[in-house]
Amino acid sequence: MHVLLFDIDGTLIDAGGAGQSAMEQAVAREFCETRPVQGIHTAGRTDRAIGHDLFDYYSIPTTDANWSRYLEAYYSLLPGTLQNCPGAVLPGVVSLIEQLSGHEDVFLGLLTGNFAVGAKLKLEHYGLYHHFRIGGFGDLRLHRDDVARDALAAVKIQLPDVSAEQIWVVGDTPADVKCGRAIGANVLAVATGIFESAQLAEHQPDVLLDDLTLSGDWLRQLKLV
Repeated sequence: MHVLLFDIDGTLIDAGGAGQSAMEQAVAREFCETRPVQGIHTAGRTDRAIGHDLFDYYSIPTTDANWSRYLEAYYSLLPGTLQNCPGAVLPGVVSLIEQLSGHEDVFLGLLTGNFAVGAKLKLEHYGLYHHFRIGGFGDLRLHRDDVARDALAAVKIQLPDVSAEQIWVVGDTPADVKCGRAIGANVLAVATGIFESAQLAEHQPDVLLDDLTLSGDWLRQLKLV
């Protein structure tokens, strides 16, 4: 059995900034804050960490009530920003995911910093969500390594005998490599996000691809072709 845990933004899809746009619109709608956001990094981070940074940026108290207002607004705005932003499924993703889904000995999951609802909305918009059985998400976690541990725990519920050697994390940032290592997994890094191949190579993933159209050798390594 091969367990393959995919990141979303920059790995499976380019949402065209839809998530960040919905976050900023949510803050504007609920808290009347419209000052342009500067200095908040998003790549490889959890939505909870990004949301906390937004609250700090605007000096909004991170109370349970305020957080609930923000989430409700974000989830209601995200379908519209996905529709309006110029996003796309990244090269090679559709054929790879469809091929992997056809293997009985492949277990597909998500390992993403997205909120679980946000992940579902994004992947449903691009017709990919139904391929993935479980996931680790950024609802409660500030750090990506903890999301990886959540994803591993979810896998263990379904496959209690799976070993770390059978697990691959697939992502586009150094944080994906790091969190894969945190659970002892193999890592495939793909340079379809903001990090170039040379930058990702510094973090020593097991496999490094320019994009997922070039996944043939990896699949042969896994004996999936």
